[in-house]
Amino acid sequence: METPDNATPAAEGDAPTGIAAEDWATASAEPHYRAAVIDLLGALAYGELAAFERLAEDAKLAPSLEDKAELAKMASAEFHHFERLRDRLAAVDAEPTAAMEPFAKALDDFHRQTAPSDWLEGLVKAYVGDSIASDFYREVAVRLDSDTRALVLAVLDDTGHGNFAVEKVRAAIDADPRVGGRLALWARRLMGEALSQAQRVVAERDALSTMLVGGLADGFDLAEVGRMFSRITEAHTKRMAALGLAA
Repeated sequence: METPDNATPAAEGDAPTGIAAEDWATASAEPHYRAAVIDLLGALAYGELAAFERLAEDAKLAPSLEDKAELAKMASAEFHHFERLRDRLAAVDAEPTAAMEPFAKALDDFHRQTAPSDWLEGLVKAYVGDSIASDFYREVAVRLDSDTRALVLAVLDDTGHGNFAVEKVRAAIDADPRVGGRLALWARRLMGEALSQAQRVVAERDALSTMLVGGLADGFDLAEVGRMFSRITEAHTKRMAALGLAA
């Protein structure tokens, strides 16, 4: 996953407090927090695995061998991220498949409902959809223990898809401006589906939702959740501009 022009979490730059100032060994002594982190890592791990599968599939739509090779490289990076998360889950005595399972249907449904019809839609989906997810996880990361936070931020590192997508989409719009309108509608649909899917997943997992609204995360209240989604929406608008599309 990657997130160019990502939203800036409210607590970024501030001295860590509460759980964010602790390491995993200390923070995980609280059972509810441990359950929330396992949920979070499970969701991330399945997301990375799904991203790998999608990029490998999108490579088949690539118009050139060079583009196909670029997507294959990005898919490989996503799979490496998945392996790190899977290994971390095992290291904290959580069964990786069981941790991912609760999130598989929602993510599979999202990808089925937003299957791209061509190469350009696939690029926009990866750029917009993955970045929304990355923005969300970065917001959550500032409230995690130091060990988990470092891992989450590491697997959100840019795989290069952002710049690649922007270059290809802008070139396509320059060649045929009519493409821009179709892709703008597609991106708006992706935004709505991605936010709905994220809210649904969180609502269904008690430990994760409690962490988000303040039961575990220091200072993270309902009002801050609203501001978080506002920041994610603002970052989406900036990415649309980078693509040459209207939000």
